[in-house]
Amino acid sequence: MLPVYCPSVIATAERIRLGGDEIAVLATSAQTGGALFAVQMRMPPGGGPPVMHRHQPGEVYHVLEGEFAFYVGDGRDGVGSVRRFTAGPGEVVPLAGGVPHTIRNESGADAVAFVVHAPGPPMEGFTRAAAALAAQGDPSMDMVLAAAAENGIELLGPAPVG
Repeated sequence: MLPVYCPSVIATAERIRLGGDEIAVLATSAQTGGALFAVQMRMPPGGGPPVMHRHQPGEVYHVLEGEFAFYVGDGRDGVGSVRRFTAGPGEVVPLAGGVPHTIRNESGADAVAFVVHAPGPPMEGFTRAAAALAAQGDPSMDMVLAAAAENGIELLGPAPVG
């Protein structure tokens, strides 16, 4: 029988730290037969991936608190032109796989979202690998690039400034 998730589960969920971002794991790839990786992400002001990136898994963000800034490229010649938009509580943002993007918290308060990555293994693998590297100290860019490549994540360059 699969577990049923409720707010108390978030309190006891496995936590993964990536910089200042905190990821509460709600459903692993193993639990879903590889179909998805579901998390609650808490991002402090200034948080988020420092680079534009792309990967095959699609993502859906349901913003619960605060505001996220999304940067989405059109994909021409790598990133192409980049569109910036924000999403606040109650808004849902789907991102197709293969689209260059990054997500930042440019506000003055924490931002929280329920996020689903499908299929799950690439994002779960990279999340865990990046967190393990960070726990060992300040990883080199070569180490981060290797972990990304091993999980099908293409790092494309610095995130735009909002």
